[in-house]
Amino acid sequence: MNQMVKKEVDLIIEDANELLTLKGGSQKPLIGERMKELRIIRQGSLAINNGKIVAVGKTEDIRNKFVAKEKLDANEKVVMPSFVDPHTHLVFAGSREDEFEKRIQGVPYLAILKEGGGILETVRETRKATREELVETSLKTLKVMLEHGTTTVEAKSGYGLTTADETKCLEVMQLLNEKQLVDIVPTFLGAHATPPEYQNNPQDYVNLIIDEIIPTIAKHKLAEFCDVFCEKGVFNREQSKKILLNAKRYGLKPKLHADEFTSTGGAELAAEVKAVSAEHLIFASDEGIRAMAKSGVIAVLLPSAAFSLMTGRYANARRMINLGIPVALGTDYNPSCWTETLQLVIALACHQMRMTPAEAISATTINATHAIHRAHEIGSLEIDKKADVIVLNVPNHKFLGYRFGANLVEKVFKEGKLVVDNGKEIL
Repeated sequence: MNQMVKKEVDLIIEDANELLTLKGGSQKPLIGERMKELRIIRQGSLAINNGKIVAVGKTEDIRNKFVAKEKLDANEKVVMPSFVDPHTHLVFAGSREDEFEKRIQGVPYLAILKEGGGILETVRETRKATREELVETSLKTLKVMLEHGTTTVEAKSGYGLTTADETKCLEVMQLLNEKQLVDIVPTFLGAHATPPEYQNNPQDYVNLIIDEIIPTIAKHKLAEFCDVFCEKGVFNREQSKKILLNAKRYGLKPKLHADEFTSTGGAELAAEVKAVSAEHLIFASDEGIRAMAKSGVIAVLLPSAAFSLMTGRYANARRMINLGIPVALGTDYNPSCWTETLQLVIALACHQMRMTPAEAISATTINATHAIHRAHEIGSLEIDKKADVIVLNVPNHKFLGYRFGANLVEKVFKEGKLVVDNGKEIL
């Protein structure tokens, strides 16, 4: 009998203590008990060729079928899909450490915003910044994200609040996609706050968004999604609905900052407009949560944002999971919540929202990809998907959330290429 000819591939990552495949979540996000199903292969291997996964299985089976130009021994380590961050405010200038001290002293964020601080302070700095300055700052951020295992991020605008400045920030995202390795999915968030020049006539700013900014963004194909900060003292339900429905007419898919500080009916609105996701949801009503479950809206929860607000209140993740809402997790990276790592977010989700490590991993991989419409190409280790893979220097997946404050990511592969080794980007 002729010995079977082995197929040559570029890379085999083999003998992982745990290979977390998350197989089966590409068509629909994982909900309920399925969020705990990581589809683990022990002593598992991946075969990678031309940047894509060509085989997944037990090490012995992969060795019998493939020969590799390069091999990586992942014994005593965890191999899994790289992290996907579905909620960031990546592009901005300046910092807000003075605001941080005010929050420590008990000043509520909405009071800071009303006084012209918060988002509006960042708007002033971002408007002054050049494209080159914004690119340089964002490159540093993306490097840290990559070294902590994140290879795809959603990035919201919202620190320009004029046609020219919102366009500038979204164009910076395009430049960043060309200059570095992390994939950026752009979201237009012009309805982030009412700018100072419209404080006395906020409806005129809503009209500007609808009549001018959205058509401009759509014409130049600068964003895939449109988000609105639906909140007391920011944009009410009626204004938010009007903006999102207009954005849909221009081909922008709706998202919603909902019920972060107060219960404003944001979750209900997200269900009504069939938003891809509703985000924050700290004060979401039970009626709103049920409406989201019925409509299939993804809940993007942001425990690091809740942590930075210092109110001691977090979104009710257990209730959402029990009702069958797909839950994703993001960093909410911004100058008020300055964290680049989803590893910390997983720890907070476990400690403060009682999510299991497995649920949190599902929420930062395959479910996160559904929140940005990328589940067909990343988020799980399956044949024909991009080989966006991380190797963790831990013996099992439960160390995520259990051990925190250290970077557990040893290696990062972006489309099959080693881009981070020993926790540092390879230049």
